[in-house]
Amino acid sequence: MRYLHTMVRVADVEASLDFYCNKMGLVEIRRHESEAGRFTLIFLAAPEDKERAMADQAPLLELTYNWDPEEYDGGRNFGHLAYVVDNIYDLCQSLQDKGVTINRPPRDGHMAFVRSPDGISIELLQKGDPLEPAEPWKSMENTGSW
Repeated sequence: MRYLHTMVRVADVEASLDFYCNKMGLVEIRRHESEAGRFTLIFLAAPEDKERAMADQAPLLELTYNWDPEEYDGGRNFGHLAYVVDNIYDLCQSLQDKGVTINRPPRDGHMAFVRSPDGISIELLQKGDPLEPAEPWKSMENTGSW
């Protein structure tokens, strides 16, 4: 057995791609549109997983866009996606500069949470040992739910 992908439903393809690709830094690996099924599947990978994702079709994040309008309200029930990052402070600052709310700041230099436009909780974990606690993160309060 091996892990393939996690699927999340999205309501707005452009807003989701802006978040996952432009802000989080994921890359699109492939896309499939089904006229008969009336859906679009977009597969994304973390930059360090790109070669493996291209070769093995894993590990991937699958964004599913259903062409017929639907209401999605179970994002928090899903749990979260998790990504290890080279520098949690730099990424959180970059996300914040791009208008993303840091719901759980990396006060401990190790872990932070943000949410996608569809309410999917995303955990960011510092690669290796935690960074030394630093401002403004050290004293920043939680915002919303994560």
